[in-house]
Amino acid sequence: MKVFLLNRCFARRMALLLLAFCSAVMARDLDQDEALRLRQQGVILPLEQLLQQAMDRYPGAKLLEAELEEKHDIYLYDVELLTPEGVVRELHIDATDGRLLKDKED
Repeated sequence: MKVFLLNRCFARRMALLLLAFCSAVMARDLDQDEALRLRQQGVILPLEQLLQQAMDRYPGAKLLEAELEEKHDIYLYDVELLTPEGVVRELHIDATDGRLLKDKED
């Protein structure tokens, strides 16, 4: 009986941990209409401007993907680049002011 209660307790804790992790990681992708509206309202900077900053950071890199996300009430561009050395870099750029929030090897 004691083992059963420990297993149930462990299962509940794991479920809560998984739920907390998923909540923290989730981001909402914005479609092109919403991105255009935010740009026209002056909420976010143009993607072209911020892409140029990302490309300047890795001269000769090729753009693999760029998308606008909302994560924890922050609009950010998630940009993936392939460097000339063959390394994929993932950059998170604050879409409202252009600050680089994350730059990591993917």
